[in-house]
Amino acid sequence: MFDLKWIRENPERFDHGMRRRGLDPQSPRILDLDARHRAAQTELQEMQNRRNAASKEIGQKKQSGDEAGAEALKNEVAELKQRMADKEAEADRLSEQLDDILLGLPNIPEPDVPDGEDEDANVCLRSWGEKPDFGFTPRQHFELGEQRGEMDFETAAKMSGARFVVMRGQVARLHRALGQWMMDFQTHRHGYAEIATPFLVRGQALQGTGQLPKFGEDLFRTTDDYWLIPTAEVTLANLAAEEILDAADLPQRYTALTPCFRAEAGAAGKDTRGMLRQHQFEKCELVSVTHPEQSGEEHERMTACAEAVLQHLEIPYRVMALSCGDMGFAAQKTYDIEVWLPGQGLYREISSCSNCGDFQARRMRARFRAKGEKQTQHVHTLNGSGVAVGRALIAVMENHQREDGAIVIPEVLRPYMDGQEAIHPDG
Repeated sequence: MFDLKWIRENPERFDHGMRRRGLDPQSPRILDLDARHRAAQTELQEMQNRRNAASKEIGQKKQSGDEAGAEALKNEVAELKQRMADKEAEADRLSEQLDDILLGLPNIPEPDVPDGEDEDANVCLRSWGEKPDFGFTPRQHFELGEQRGEMDFETAAKMSGARFVVMRGQVARLHRALGQWMMDFQTHRHGYAEIATPFLVRGQALQGTGQLPKFGEDLFRTTDDYWLIPTAEVTLANLAAEEILDAADLPQRYTALTPCFRAEAGAAGKDTRGMLRQHQFEKCELVSVTHPEQSGEEHERMTACAEAVLQHLEIPYRVMALSCGDMGFAAQKTYDIEVWLPGQGLYREISSCSNCGDFQARRMRARFRAKGEKQTQHVHTLNGSGVAVGRALIAVMENHQREDGAIVIPEVLRPYMDGQEAIHPDG
Protein backbone atom coordinates (compact mmCIF):
# COMPACT_ATOMS: atom_id res chain seq x y z
CA MET A 1 0.00 0.00 0.00
CA PHE A 2 1.19 3.51 -0.69
CA ASP A 3 0.92 6.96 0.85
CA LEU A 4 -1.33 8.97 -1.49
CA LYS A 5 0.18 12.23 -0.28
CA TRP A 6 3.62 10.96 -1.30
CA ILE A 7 2.33 9.95 -4.75
CA ARG A 8 0.77 13.42 -5.22
CA GLU A 9 4.08 15.05 -4.35
CA ASN A 10 6.32 12.53 -6.18
CA PRO A 11 4.44 11.16 -9.22
CA GLU A 12 7.61 10.85 -11.32
CA ARG A 13 9.44 8.86 -8.63
CA PHE A 14 6.41 6.64 -8.16
CA ASP A 15 6.12 5.92 -11.89
CA HIS A 16 9.85 5.29 -12.12
CA GLY A 17 9.50 2.65 -9.41
CA MET A 18 6.58 1.05 -11.26
CA ARG A 19 8.55 1.02 -14.52
CA ARG A 20 11.39 -0.81 -12.74
CA ARG A 21 8.76 -3.39 -11.79
CA GLY A 22 7.80 -3.77 -15.46
CA LEU A 23 4.57 -1.75 -15.20
CA ASP A 24 3.28 1.25 -17.11
CA PRO A 25 3.04 4.60 -15.27
CA GLN A 26 0.32 4.38 -12.66
CA SER A 27 0.15 7.91 -11.24
CA PRO A 28 -2.18 9.43 -13.90
CA ARG A 29 -5.14 7.16 -13.11
CA ILE A 30 -4.38 7.15 -9.36
CA LEU A 31 -4.20 10.93 -9.15
CA ASP A 32 -7.33 11.31 -11.30
CA LEU A 33 -9.33 9.02 -9.00
CA ASP A 34 -7.79 10.70 -5.96
CA ALA A 35 -8.80 14.18 -7.21
CA ARG A 36 -12.33 13.04 -7.97
CA HIS A 37 -12.59 11.32 -4.59
CA ARG A 38 -11.39 14.39 -2.71
CA ALA A 39 -13.75 16.62 -4.73
CA ALA A 40 -16.67 14.34 -3.85
CA GLN A 41 -15.70 14.47 -0.17
CA THR A 42 -15.49 18.27 -0.32
CA GLU A 43 -18.93 18.51 -1.95
CA LEU A 44 -20.30 16.13 0.66
CA GLN A 45 -18.90 18.26 3.47
CA GLU A 46 -20.33 21.43 1.90
CA MET A 47 -23.76 19.81 1.61
CA GLN A 48 -23.50 18.64 5.22
CA ASN A 49 -22.69 22.15 6.36
CA ARG A 50 -25.60 23.59 4.35
CA ARG A 51 -28.00 20.97 5.70
CA ASN A 52 -26.99 21.78 9.29
CA ALA A 53 -27.41 25.49 8.65
CA ALA A 54 -30.79 25.00 6.92
CA SER A 55 -32.02 22.83 9.78
CA LYS A 56 -31.27 25.66 12.23
CA GLU A 57 -32.95 28.18 9.94
CA ILE A 58 -36.16 26.11 9.92
CA GLY A 59 -36.63 26.71 13.64
CA GLN A 60 -35.90 30.43 13.21
CA LYS A 61 -38.46 30.70 10.40
CA LYS A 62 -41.09 28.97 12.52
CA GLN A 63 -40.40 31.26 15.48
CA SER A 64 -40.87 34.30 13.25
CA GLY A 65 -44.09 32.86 11.79
CA ASP A 66 -42.65 32.35 8.31
CA GLU A 67 -44.24 28.96 7.62
CA ALA A 68 -43.67 29.21 3.87
CA GLY A 69 -39.98 29.87 4.39
CA ALA A 70 -39.77 26.99 6.86
CA GLU A 71 -41.44 24.65 4.38
CA ALA A 72 -39.07 25.70 1.62
CA LEU A 73 -36.12 24.95 3.89
CA LYS A 74 -37.58 21.54 4.75
CA ASN A 75 -37.77 20.75 1.05
CA GLU A 76 -34.15 21.90 0.64
CA VAL A 77 -33.03 19.67 3.52
CA ALA A 78 -34.87 16.70 2.03
CA GLU A 79 -33.25 17.35 -1.35
CA LEU A 80 -29.83 17.74 0.30
CA LYS A 81 -30.32 14.44 2.11
CA GLN A 82 -30.87 12.62 -1.19
CA ARG A 83 -27.99 14.42 -2.90
CA MET A 84 -25.73 13.58 0.05
CA ALA A 85 -26.64 9.89 -0.19
CA ASP A 86 -25.79 9.92 -3.90
CA LYS A 87 -22.54 11.81 -3.32
CA GLU A 88 -21.54 9.49 -0.45
CA ALA A 89 -22.13 6.48 -2.70
CA GLU A 90 -19.98 8.15 -5.38
CA ALA A 91 -17.19 8.86 -2.88
CA ASP A 92 -17.31 5.26 -1.61
CA ARG A 93 -17.16 3.94 -5.16
CA LEU A 94 -14.16 6.11 -6.03
CA SER A 95 -12.44 5.13 -2.77
CA GLU A 96 -13.00 1.44 -3.53
CA GLN A 97 -11.62 1.84 -7.07
CA LEU A 98 -8.59 3.64 -5.67
CA ASP A 99 -7.98 0.94 -3.05
CA ASP A 100 -8.33 -1.80 -5.68
CA ILE A 101 -5.59 -0.19 -7.77
CA LEU A 102 -3.25 0.47 -4.85
CA LEU A 103 -3.71 -3.02 -3.37
CA GLY A 104 -2.73 -4.54 -6.72
CA LEU A 105 0.54 -2.63 -7.16
CA PRO A 106 3.90 -4.03 -5.95
CA ASN A 107 6.32 -2.28 -3.64
CA ILE A 108 8.80 0.19 -5.10
CA PRO A 109 12.35 -1.22 -5.30
CA GLU A 110 15.21 0.36 -3.38
CA PRO A 111 17.63 2.31 -5.61
CA ASP A 112 20.40 -0.32 -5.29
CA VAL A 113 18.17 -3.24 -6.38
CA PRO A 114 19.46 -4.57 -9.75
CA ASP A 115 17.30 -3.70 -12.75
CA GLY A 116 16.06 -6.60 -14.84
CA GLU A 117 13.04 -8.61 -15.86
CA ASP A 118 13.78 -11.94 -14.19
CA GLU A 119 16.31 -14.11 -12.33
CA ASP A 120 18.86 -13.70 -15.11
CA ALA A 121 19.50 -10.17 -13.80
CA ASN A 122 20.12 -11.28 -10.20
CA VAL A 123 23.58 -10.45 -8.83
CA CYS A 124 25.74 -12.81 -6.76
CA LEU A 125 27.01 -10.92 -3.71
CA ARG A 126 29.06 -13.67 -2.05
CA SER A 127 29.45 -17.39 -1.71
CA TRP A 128 30.48 -19.65 1.16
CA GLY A 129 31.90 -23.16 1.38
CA GLU A 130 33.55 -25.55 -1.02
CA LYS A 131 31.44 -27.73 -3.27
CA PRO A 132 32.03 -31.37 -2.26
CA ASP A 133 34.22 -33.52 -4.51
CA PHE A 134 32.83 -37.02 -4.06
CA GLY A 135 34.83 -39.13 -6.49
CA PHE A 136 31.52 -40.72 -7.54
CA THR A 137 28.33 -39.54 -9.22
CA PRO A 138 26.24 -37.96 -6.44
CA ARG A 139 22.61 -38.97 -6.16
CA GLN A 140 19.65 -36.64 -5.86
CA HIS A 141 17.79 -36.58 -2.56
CA PHE A 142 14.82 -38.58 -3.80
CA GLU A 143 17.14 -41.32 -5.09
CA LEU A 144 18.78 -41.52 -1.67
CA GLY A 145 15.43 -41.45 0.12
CA GLU A 146 13.68 -43.95 -2.13
CA GLN A 147 16.68 -46.29 -1.99
CA ARG A 148 16.21 -46.44 1.77
CA GLY A 149 12.40 -46.73 1.51
CA GLU A 150 12.10 -43.66 3.75
CA MET A 151 10.95 -41.10 1.19
CA ASP A 152 7.69 -42.31 -0.35
CA PHE A 153 6.06 -40.16 -3.02
CA GLU A 154 3.82 -42.92 -4.39
CA THR A 155 1.94 -43.49 -1.14
CA ALA A 156 1.61 -39.73 -0.62
CA ALA A 157 0.13 -39.39 -4.12
CA LYS A 158 -2.50 -42.01 -3.33
CA MET A 159 -3.61 -40.01 -0.30
CA SER A 160 -3.14 -36.45 -1.47
CA GLY A 161 -2.04 -36.26 -5.09
CA ALA A 162 1.14 -34.85 -6.57
CA ARG A 163 3.66 -32.68 -4.68
CA PHE A 164 3.39 -34.47 -1.34
CA VAL A 165 5.72 -36.92 0.40
CA VAL A 166 5.58 -39.49 3.18
CA MET A 167 8.83 -39.65 5.16
CA ARG A 168 9.69 -42.60 7.37
CA GLY A 169 12.32 -43.71 9.85
CA GLN A 170 15.65 -41.92 9.97
CA VAL A 171 14.83 -39.48 7.17
CA ALA A 172 11.69 -38.37 9.01
CA ARG A 173 13.72 -38.04 12.20
CA LEU A 174 16.41 -36.00 10.47
CA HIS A 175 13.71 -33.70 9.10
CA ARG A 176 12.31 -33.21 12.62
CA ALA A 177 15.78 -32.64 14.04
CA LEU A 178 16.45 -29.90 11.51
CA GLY A 179 13.33 -27.97 12.45
CA GLN A 180 13.94 -28.27 16.18
CA TRP A 181 17.58 -27.26 15.89
CA MET A 182 16.75 -24.24 13.71
CA MET A 183 14.28 -22.93 16.27
CA ASP A 184 16.76 -23.40 19.12
CA PHE A 185 19.47 -21.77 17.03
CA GLN A 186 17.43 -18.69 16.10
CA THR A 187 16.07 -18.17 19.61
CA HIS A 188 19.21 -18.92 21.66
CA ARG A 189 21.86 -17.63 19.27
CA HIS A 190 20.09 -14.74 17.55
CA GLY A 191 17.50 -13.60 20.06
CA TYR A 192 14.30 -14.21 18.09
CA ALA A 193 11.22 -14.73 20.25
CA GLU A 194 9.57 -18.10 19.64
CA ILE A 195 5.91 -17.78 18.64
CA ALA A 196 3.25 -20.42 18.02
CA THR A 197 0.61 -19.05 15.66
CA PRO A 198 -2.55 -20.32 13.92
CA PHE A 199 -2.19 -22.05 10.56
CA LEU A 200 -5.60 -20.74 9.45
CA VAL A 201 -6.24 -17.01 8.94
CA ARG A 202 -8.91 -14.71 7.61
CA GLY A 203 -8.43 -12.85 4.36
CA GLN A 204 -7.63 -9.58 6.11
CA ALA A 205 -4.38 -11.02 7.46
CA LEU A 206 -3.27 -12.08 3.97
CA GLN A 207 -4.23 -8.72 2.56
CA GLY A 208 -2.07 -7.09 5.22
CA THR A 209 1.07 -8.93 4.10
CA GLY A 210 0.30 -8.65 0.38
CA GLN A 211 -0.79 -12.16 -0.65
CA LEU A 212 -4.35 -10.94 -1.25
CA PRO A 213 -6.06 -9.85 -3.37
CA LYS A 214 -3.52 -10.44 -6.14
CA PHE A 215 -2.29 -13.97 -5.42
CA GLY A 216 -5.37 -15.84 -4.25
CA GLU A 217 -4.83 -18.62 -6.79
CA ASP A 218 -1.55 -19.52 -5.08
CA LEU A 219 -3.30 -20.19 -1.76
CA PHE A 220 -5.52 -22.89 -0.26
CA ARG A 221 -8.93 -21.73 1.00
CA THR A 222 -11.37 -23.61 3.22
CA THR A 223 -15.10 -23.81 2.62
CA ASP A 224 -15.83 -21.52 5.58
CA ASP A 225 -13.65 -18.66 4.35
CA TYR A 226 -10.41 -19.38 6.17
CA TRP A 227 -7.08 -19.55 4.37
CA LEU A 228 -4.15 -21.89 5.06
CA ILE A 229 -1.00 -19.85 5.62
CA PRO A 230 1.59 -19.96 2.81
CA THR A 231 4.24 -18.86 5.33
CA ALA A 232 4.37 -17.84 8.99
CA GLU A 233 5.31 -14.37 7.74
CA VAL A 234 1.54 -13.80 7.53
CA THR A 235 0.82 -14.52 11.18
CA LEU A 236 4.05 -13.13 12.63
CA ALA A 237 3.82 -9.80 10.79
CA ASN A 238 0.16 -9.46 11.73
CA LEU A 239 1.11 -9.50 15.41
CA ALA A 240 1.71 -5.77 14.83
CA ALA A 241 -1.51 -5.15 12.87
CA GLU A 242 -3.65 -2.28 14.22
CA GLU A 243 -1.08 -1.72 16.99
CA ILE A 244 0.77 1.40 18.06
CA LEU A 245 4.10 0.21 19.44
CA ASP A 246 6.53 2.07 21.65
CA ALA A 247 9.62 3.11 19.70
CA ALA A 248 11.76 1.95 22.62
CA ASP A 249 10.47 -1.61 22.07
CA LEU A 250 11.77 -1.79 18.49
CA PRO A 251 13.04 -3.89 16.87
CA GLN A 252 10.81 -6.85 17.65
CA ARG A 253 12.04 -10.18 16.30
CA TYR A 254 9.87 -13.27 15.97
CA THR A 255 10.38 -16.83 14.78
CA ALA A 256 7.98 -19.71 14.23
CA LEU A 257 8.22 -23.25 12.90
CA THR A 258 5.04 -23.97 10.95
CA PRO A 259 3.72 -25.95 8.05
CA CYS A 260 3.26 -23.86 4.92
CA PHE A 261 0.65 -24.53 2.25
CA ARG A 262 0.98 -23.40 -1.36
CA ALA A 263 -1.10 -24.27 -4.39
CA GLU A 264 1.92 -23.78 -6.70
CA ALA A 265 -0.55 -22.61 -9.35
CA GLY A 266 2.17 -21.37 -11.67
CA ALA A 267 4.56 -24.28 -11.19
CA ALA A 268 3.14 -26.85 -13.62
CA GLY A 269 5.95 -29.08 -14.86
CA LYS A 270 8.56 -27.58 -12.49
CA ASP A 271 10.44 -29.82 -10.05
CA THR A 272 7.92 -32.64 -10.32
CA ARG A 273 10.37 -35.18 -8.83
CA GLY A 274 11.28 -35.00 -5.20
CA MET A 275 10.68 -32.51 -2.40
CA LEU A 276 11.84 -29.25 -3.90
CA ARG A 277 8.38 -27.88 -4.66
CA GLN A 278 5.65 -29.20 -2.39
CA HIS A 279 2.09 -28.17 -1.56
CA GLN A 280 2.93 -28.63 2.13
CA PHE A 281 6.30 -28.05 3.79
CA GLU A 282 7.78 -26.75 7.03
CA LYS A 283 9.75 -23.57 7.45
CA CYS A 284 11.48 -21.77 10.29
CA GLU A 285 10.35 -18.20 9.59
CA LEU A 286 11.98 -14.98 10.80
CA VAL A 287 10.09 -11.67 11.03
CA SER A 288 11.30 -8.31 12.30
CA VAL A 289 9.29 -5.19 13.08
CA THR A 290 11.61 -2.19 13.13
CA HIS A 291 12.02 1.56 13.21
CA PRO A 292 12.34 2.86 9.62
CA GLU A 293 15.90 3.97 10.29
CA GLN A 294 16.87 0.44 11.40
CA SER A 295 15.37 -1.67 8.62
CA GLY A 296 18.37 -1.62 6.27
CA GLU A 297 20.70 -2.81 9.02
CA GLU A 298 18.10 -5.34 10.19
CA HIS A 299 17.92 -6.77 6.67
CA GLU A 300 21.63 -7.51 6.69
CA ARG A 301 21.36 -9.02 10.18
CA MET A 302 18.45 -11.28 9.23
CA THR A 303 20.27 -12.54 6.16
CA ALA A 304 23.32 -13.31 8.28
CA CYS A 305 21.11 -15.28 10.72
CA ALA A 306 19.86 -17.43 7.84
CA GLU A 307 23.38 -17.87 6.44
CA ALA A 308 24.63 -19.05 9.83
CA VAL A 309 22.22 -22.00 9.66
CA LEU A 310 23.86 -23.25 6.47
CA GLN A 311 27.36 -22.63 7.76
CA HIS A 312 26.66 -24.81 10.81
CA LEU A 313 25.17 -27.48 8.55
CA GLU A 314 28.32 -27.25 6.39
CA ILE A 315 26.37 -26.66 3.18
CA PRO A 316 27.87 -24.50 0.40
CA TYR A 317 25.69 -21.57 -0.60
CA ARG A 318 25.63 -18.21 -2.34
CA VAL A 319 23.73 -14.98 -1.63
CA MET A 320 21.93 -13.31 -4.52
CA ALA A 321 20.55 -9.78 -4.74
CA LEU A 322 17.28 -10.19 -6.60
CA SER A 323 16.44 -8.00 -9.56
CA CYS A 324 13.32 -5.84 -9.73
CA GLY A 325 11.61 -8.42 -11.93
CA ASP A 326 12.39 -11.41 -9.70
CA MET A 327 11.56 -9.78 -6.39
CA GLY A 328 8.38 -10.61 -4.43
CA PHE A 329 5.31 -8.37 -4.53
CA ALA A 330 5.71 -6.81 -1.05
CA ALA A 331 9.50 -6.48 -1.03
CA GLN A 332 11.53 -3.37 -1.67
CA LYS A 333 14.78 -5.34 -1.49
CA THR A 334 15.45 -9.09 -1.32
CA TYR A 335 18.41 -11.39 -0.82
CA ASP A 336 17.98 -15.02 -1.80
CA ILE A 337 20.25 -17.65 -0.29
CA GLU A 338 20.82 -20.56 -2.67
CA VAL A 339 22.31 -23.88 -1.54
CA TRP A 340 24.45 -26.10 -3.73
CA LEU A 341 22.71 -29.38 -4.59
CA PRO A 342 25.33 -31.76 -6.02
CA GLY A 343 22.69 -34.24 -7.21
CA GLN A 344 21.31 -31.58 -9.55
CA GLY A 345 24.59 -29.76 -10.03
CA LEU A 346 22.74 -26.51 -9.37
CA TYR A 347 22.24 -23.82 -6.75
CA ARG A 348 18.63 -23.72 -5.49
CA GLU A 349 16.89 -21.22 -3.23
CA ILE A 350 16.52 -22.17 0.42
CA SER A 351 15.90 -18.76 1.98
CA SER A 352 14.53 -15.42 0.85
CA CYS A 353 15.10 -12.41 3.14
CA SER A 354 13.15 -9.26 2.29
CA ASN A 355 12.83 -5.73 3.58
CA CYS A 356 9.26 -4.59 2.91
CA GLY A 357 9.70 -1.07 4.26
CA ASP A 358 6.33 0.38 5.31
CA PHE A 359 4.45 -1.40 2.48
CA GLN A 360 2.89 -4.08 4.70
CA ALA A 361 2.62 -1.77 7.71
CA ARG A 362 0.35 0.62 5.81
CA ARG A 363 -1.92 -2.25 4.82
CA MET A 364 -1.95 -3.56 8.42
CA ARG A 365 -2.01 -0.14 10.12
CA ALA A 366 1.04 -1.13 12.13
CA ARG A 367 2.57 1.94 13.74
CA PHE A 368 4.87 3.20 16.49
CA ARG A 369 5.22 6.35 18.53
CA ALA A 370 8.44 7.84 19.84
CA LYS A 371 8.56 8.95 23.47
CA GLY A 372 7.14 12.43 23.95
CA GLU A 373 5.62 12.64 20.46
CA LYS A 374 1.94 12.74 19.54
CA GLN A 375 2.31 11.66 15.92
CA THR A 376 2.70 8.03 14.96
CA GLN A 377 4.76 6.54 12.13
CA HIS A 378 4.46 3.27 10.26
CA VAL A 379 6.93 0.58 11.26
CA HIS A 380 9.02 -1.32 8.73
CA THR A 381 8.59 -5.09 8.41
CA LEU A 382 11.08 -7.72 7.27
CA ASN A 383 10.73 -11.42 6.72
CA GLY A 384 13.05 -14.30 5.89
CA SER A 385 13.39 -18.05 5.97
CA GLY A 386 15.68 -19.27 8.66
CA VAL A 387 15.40 -21.72 6.78
CA ALA A 388 13.02 -23.98 4.78
CA VAL A 389 13.22 -27.35 6.56
CA GLY A 390 12.48 -29.62 3.61
CA ARG A 391 15.05 -27.95 1.40
CA ALA A 392 17.59 -28.09 4.23
CA LEU A 393 16.94 -31.83 4.44
CA ILE A 394 17.56 -32.11 0.71
CA ALA A 395 20.79 -30.13 1.00
CA VAL A 396 22.06 -32.20 3.95
CA MET A 397 21.29 -35.48 2.20
CA GLU A 398 22.94 -34.48 -1.08
CA ASN A 399 26.00 -32.69 0.33
CA HIS A 400 26.76 -35.22 3.07
CA GLN A 401 26.12 -38.44 1.15
CA ARG A 402 28.59 -41.28 0.81
CA GLU A 403 29.05 -43.65 -2.08
CA ASP A 404 27.26 -46.48 -0.25
CA GLY A 405 24.18 -44.30 0.29
CA ALA A 406 24.97 -43.34 3.89
CA ILE A 407 24.32 -39.74 5.00
CA VAL A 408 26.69 -38.06 7.45
CA ILE A 409 24.77 -36.11 10.08
CA PRO A 410 26.10 -32.57 10.64
CA GLU A 411 27.58 -32.22 14.11
CA VAL A 412 25.00 -29.65 15.30
CA LEU A 413 22.18 -32.11 14.62
CA ARG A 414 23.67 -35.10 16.43
CA PRO A 415 22.29 -34.16 19.88
CA TYR A 416 18.83 -34.25 18.25
CA MET A 417 19.58 -37.69 16.77
CA ASP A 418 20.75 -39.47 19.98
CA GLY A 419 24.37 -38.84 19.04
CA GLN A 420 24.22 -40.61 15.67
CA GLU A 421 27.02 -39.63 13.33
CA ALA A 422 25.47 -41.02 10.17
CA ILE A 423 22.38 -42.60 8.71
CA HIS A 424 23.44 -45.90 7.19
CA PRO A 425 21.77 -47.57 4.22
CA ASP A 426 21.13 -50.74 6.22
CA GLY A 427 19.31 -48.76 8.93
